[in-house]
Amino acid sequence: MSKFTASEANAFLAKAFPGRGDQNQVVVMEPGRAVIRLEADETHLRPGGYISGPTQMSLCDTAAYMAIMTLTGLEPMTVTSNLNINFLRPCIGKVVIAEGKIMKMGQALAIIEVDVRIEHADKPSSHAIVTYALPRKG
Repeated sequence: MSKFTASEANAFLAKAFPGRGDQNQVVVMEPGRAVIRLEADETHLRPGGYISGPTQMSLCDTAAYMAIMTLTGLEPMTVTSNLNINFLRPCIGKVVIAEGKIMKMGQALAIIEVDVRIEHADKPSSHAIVTYALPRKG
C-alpha cells in the first residue's frame, strides 16, 4: 500500500506550487510507481503541436518525485540530483502521461525510470532516468 495517495499528492502539489493549474494531475500512486496526467494547452506546445521538451522534463521530475513519496510518505526536502532524458519520437497529442517506476531506493539516493507518452500510445515519446537525493535521517 502506498504511503501517499493520489489525492494527497495533488493537494500537496497544489499548495507547494500555486498557479500550476489543474492540468497536471497525479492519477496513480502505487508502491514504487506514480503516474501523472497532463492535459496540454498552448503553453505546453512548440510549433507543429509538439509537446515541448521542458514540459516533458517537468512531467518526468514530478512522476519521479511522486514515485518516491509512495515509499517514504511526504518528504518535501527530497530533491532532484540528476535528470537525463532521451527524446525518442515526436510527442504530439492533447493528453500526456508520465509513468515513474523506482529502479533503486537507497538511503541517500533514489533512481527512477520515467516514460512519457501520449495517452493510449504504445511507444514512449521520451524516456528519463531521474536521481533524487533523499533527506538524511536523524
